[in-house]
Amino acid sequence: MVGARSAAMSMNRIADVDYDRANPRTAGRALPTGALSMGFAWAFTLASSAVLVLAAWQLNRLAFELSPVALAILFLYSYTKRFTILSHLVLGFCLGISPAAAWIAVAGSLDARMLILCAAVTLWVGGFDVLYACQDIDFDRAAGLYSIPKRFGIARSLWIARAMHVVTVALLVWLAASFALPWPAWVGVAVVAALLAYEHSLVRANDLRRLNAAFFTVNGYISLLFLLFWGAAVAVARR
Repeated sequence: MVGARSAAMSMNRIADVDYDRANPRTAGRALPTGALSMGFAWAFTLASSAVLVLAAWQLNRLAFELSPVALAILFLYSYTKRFTILSHLVLGFCLGISPAAAWIAVAGSLDARMLILCAAVTLWVGGFDVLYACQDIDFDRAAGLYSIPKRFGIARSLWIARAMHVVTVALLVWLAASFALPWPAWVGVAVVAALLAYEHSLVRANDLRRLNAAFFTVNGYISLLFLLFWGAAVAVARR
């Protein structure tokens, strides 16, 4: 996980360095300012990729064989903003594959039901990335980049993000039912739904001032509380 995440983040900054330099919101980042060199960034990306492949090799054969596929998906995202408005969903898929990857790491095979969680994570991340992209709509237009906010405008993009998160909750309900999980899992789904509703209440088409709170803080709580409630559900089920 650390290797994959680190490789993906550093590759994204390498691919977008010229855009980051031109965007006032990102001009202060390490590569545009020269605080870190491109050589360092490339070395860090390669080292992180090697960590992922080595860790996967130590786990099991299937994890090892799929590690280059995971890296290809992670690196592809960095270039999708140049040609498709679906870059938000590609980013979501980059994180969405992690539940399947974790299952393969532990079991050496894949339970098809985990694809439900993969889809839920994909839409969850894609939805809040649509929200986050609203703040760059003017830059995306000037730079010729693609995004849902650029294509549909902020107001309609907020509704698109809401729809994605409604489907996310529905998928979590399906997942809980498919594993016949006890009551803590259902409480967890309700908590996730409530936090997603709160997240969207923070952002309006004419007021993006609380976007960072919606993007970083609320989604951090969602991931941690989902883990706690579903972990509790597993513990209850094993009694």
